[in-house]
Amino acid sequence: MAYTAINFMLSLNSKLESCTIIALNKSSKALRRWRLAYNAIYSSRALLSLVREIIVVDDDSSDPLLHYHKQDHHSLKIEEDEDGDSFGFSQLDKGLLADLVKDKNSKDLNKFGGVAVLARALKVDSEKGIHDNDEDIGSRKAAFGSNSYHKPPPKGLFHFVIEAFKDHTILILLVCATLSLGFGIKEHGIGEGWYEGGSIFVAVFLVVVVSSLSNLRQERQFFKLSKLSDNIQVEVLRDGRRQKISIFDIVVGDIVCLNLGNQIPADGLFIEGHSLQVDESSMTGESDHVEIDCVEVPFLISGSKVVDGYGKMIVTSVGMNTAWGKMMSSITGQSTNDETPLQARLNKLTALIGKVGLSVALLVLIVMFVRYFTGNTKDKEGNQEFLRGKTNTDQVFNSVVRIVSVAVTIVVVAIPEGLPLAVTLTLAYSMKRMMADQAMVRKLSACETMGSATVICTDKTGTLTMNQMTITKFWLGGDELESCYNTISPLVLQLLHQGVGLNTTGNVDKSTSDVAPQISGSPTEKAILSWAVLELRMDMELLKKTCKIVHVETFNSTKKRSGVLVTDNVNSLHTHWKGAAEMVLGMCTTYYDRTGLVRAIDIQTRNQLERTIEGMAASSLRCIAFAHKNTRWDETKRLIDGKVQYSLEEDGFTLLGIVGMKDPCRPRAKEAIEACRLAGVEIKMITGDNVFTAKAIATECGILRPNQQVEDGEVIEGSVFRNYTNEERMEKVDKIRVMARSTPMDKLLMVRCLRLKQHVVAVTGDGTNDAPALKEADIGLSMGIQGTEVAKESSDIVILDDDFGSVATVLRWGRCVYNNIQKFIQFQLTVNVAALVINFIAAVSSGEVPLTTVQLLWVNLIMDTLGALALATDRPTNDLMKHAPVGRIEPLITNVMWRNLLSQAFYQIAVLLTLQFRGQSIFGVNAAVKDTLIFNTFVLCQVFNEFNSRKLEKQNVFAGLHKNRLFMGVVGITIVLQVVMVEFLKKFADTTSLNWWQWLVCVGIAAVSWPISWLVKLIPVPSKPIFTKKNN
Repeated sequence: MAYTAINFMLSLNSKLESCTIIALNKSSKALRRWRLAYNAIYSSRALLSLVREIIVVDDDSSDPLLHYHKQDHHSLKIEEDEDGDSFGFSQLDKGLLADLVKDKNSKDLNKFGGVAVLARALKVDSEKGIHDNDEDIGSRKAAFGSNSYHKPPPKGLFHFVIEAFKDHTILILLVCATLSLGFGIKEHGIGEGWYEGGSIFVAVFLVVVVSSLSNLRQERQFFKLSKLSDNIQVEVLRDGRRQKISIFDIVVGDIVCLNLGNQIPADGLFIEGHSLQVDESSMTGESDHVEIDCVEVPFLISGSKVVDGYGKMIVTSVGMNTAWGKMMSSITGQSTNDETPLQARLNKLTALIGKVGLSVALLVLIVMFVRYFTGNTKDKEGNQEFLRGKTNTDQVFNSVVRIVSVAVTIVVVAIPEGLPLAVTLTLAYSMKRMMADQAMVRKLSACETMGSATVICTDKTGTLTMNQMTITKFWLGGDELESCYNTISPLVLQLLHQGVGLNTTGNVDKSTSDVAPQISGSPTEKAILSWAVLELRMDMELLKKTCKIVHVETFNSTKKRSGVLVTDNVNSLHTHWKGAAEMVLGMCTTYYDRTGLVRAIDIQTRNQLERTIEGMAASSLRCIAFAHKNTRWDETKRLIDGKVQYSLEEDGFTLLGIVGMKDPCRPRAKEAIEACRLAGVEIKMITGDNVFTAKAIATECGILRPNQQVEDGEVIEGSVFRNYTNEERMEKVDKIRVMARSTPMDKLLMVRCLRLKQHVVAVTGDGTNDAPALKEADIGLSMGIQGTEVAKESSDIVILDDDFGSVATVLRWGRCVYNNIQKFIQFQLTVNVAALVINFIAAVSSGEVPLTTVQLLWVNLIMDTLGALALATDRPTNDLMKHAPVGRIEPLITNVMWRNLLSQAFYQIAVLLTLQFRGQSIFGVNAAVKDTLIFNTFVLCQVFNEFNSRKLEKQNVFAGLHKNRLFMGVVGITIVLQVVMVEFLKKFADTTSLNWWQWLVCVGIAAVSWPISWLVKLIPVPSKPIFTKKNN
């Protein structure tokens, strides 16, 4: 059509020129003016007609260049911009672009002209990507939006206040406060009558506000951490260079490089690659993997995972326009604080204590009602409170409300709401601190479970080693070569270039501005490509021009090799394999020498080559071999179900060479392994390397002792382990320390065996195939740098620096979380036992409780919220790594904790009951001062006991105190508020002022808890649980 229009314009011009020649005898000026006008009119009409035809075509139009119509008359319009730009972003319908991929509509894509035309419409160079400048990226964001979706905002303070008021005990207290306020005003007037009811209102308000603020803080912390966990790094191609950017920075038109295990970051179309398969189960629910190609199924949906192969995609929709974004926008909100196993156990403990508290409160209620209605109680003036037929109804109701409020308050104090709060606070605090220590927690339960770990199964590469590969040795045939380029025949050099440069997931980017090319890919690929470029002088661009990849078999963890089928510029067909040296050697029957001659591998030569591999492996070198074979089409090409399928041969190959790569151990690895061993945690190394490399690295890292004979069964291969019977595996799994040549399924098998033996197992993993083992383990630890997105999503904690030293740090934090919870339980139960016993005995014996409703609520505030803040935020110490792990079946409340809490509770009960019954005579004070002394002493006892609770077993409770500023701040605030309660809020708290020596007496009595704690910790206790059954 365009061609016809252009011919039409040319014919118009020729006719115009003919008319001009015929009319030469006329006025030249008039002719010139007429010719110009005629030319302009016809040219503009022809251009307008051409544009109109290009933009608006019929449904059956065969023109694929710029536009297609759908039956609903929507269209992807690409029109002329005013500035002359033939493809403008503003005219592209991003909604239809999104539907194109979401609906997987191949017909519409073909009408549009295919992926190539769409790339032109999006101003994308398929070889170089988009421009890496702010102007281009900004215009794409303005036209198509950013790659983020609308997450529901974190819950606000009002939400948590409403949640707090749903607590039944709080509601009962509010009813009691309302009745007390009404009766008080009616009896004493508004000036004096509001104190008791108003005080309860204020106390309840304080409890609600403090707990709501704590929950709000926790919610915001989790919201920030979830944003961090969503910030995936993605490899894109911009200005011809591969670079890693945040998933949030991807724009429409970006070319994204996809490898095994990657998450697809946005909706897009496949443009090139090999053997690409994706798992769309998270989006579609279909478990079958989808095979992607350029013709029939080029559609890639955000949120899917690459499970095989590699390739490139062009992004067509981002953010809220993608399938993933639309799905996430339909989710109104989700809980960020799922109940962890420890929280579940604590909730059961809370329920049990609550039932005990409820029983005590019910007994107190009955006793106080009986004593009141039988006339055995007196008011503040010493008069009998209830006289049958004389006491008016208002006074009776007021007394009943007071008794009920006291009983309800006992329930409030007895129920340790602070236990779940303490878990939440310590988990939130630990998550934040662990992030600074290179560990990002994805699941809360992992924090606490890690503290119980008894076995850590770790990878070698990148975790125990630095993952900085360098090739230090190269063997060609039976010769070790120092200088490669000048000593190898051109034929062998050419084949090595093919075997390295085409059989890789890495890339070499050359730029005139840089002296050295930029090499990207995994550490192994980067090391091999660097060696090929620098030592073998490989030209990647020339190689890609002269050779064409026909088929690729990506690296397989079972075969431990990858292969490629290529044709060269003379149409010869070559098969190349690259992988574990002994595996590739097993495929070879011949080898090349340095002169290019092919020699047979006889038994003697094979033994020599195997010794070469073993020698390099024993020197901690990772051995990779290359093999080649000239192939015929009929040996690799088959027609299956009407489709051409390729397969690579696996025997009869010629060995090209063997390289040895050095990957040094991480500096912190040996120290961290020793710390874990001292902590009673066993380390097992599971690696895909051969047994000699595995033993060398294990010895270097300290998993195996140097100069010590390795016992039978300590180092085995994965094939041996998987061929054991179930009984043999269960018998031998504890003894294994190194498993070499293992597959991900071997790792999964070991995890299952260890868990069946009641071990708490932590597993590290970085590959897609590690996902089952990461999920099966009690704690899955994925690698943040080399880990695939599939591995990260299957894990509980992401180790951001891939360092085993950070794994040991996570273990310390896990133990710290568990220890902090135990500290708070000890502190909380001490208050519960003391408060319940004191109130029950006082109520039964004298008919009144020594602590009022407001005072009990204040104690509840101290031990719940403030106590949790003080004790749940201690940082880990080295002492935590000197104890054996608690494991799966140890009780939450240990004998040590029972010893500590009962000794403190009995002391407090003895002192406070003495003050209750003999306080007036001992100190020569009235009843009001005595009650204030009891309240003040009880609160100060809790303050001093907070110090005791910092160390469960150590006698020095002040060690490291200066490092925990929050603890000191909470204690200081508690003391200041207690002084205010006693001295300034007398009517509110029902207290009276104390003189200085009475304050000293209270402080002295409370301080005695320190020497008691010191002495009690000298008493040995049995390790077998006395009060608590083991938790399975």
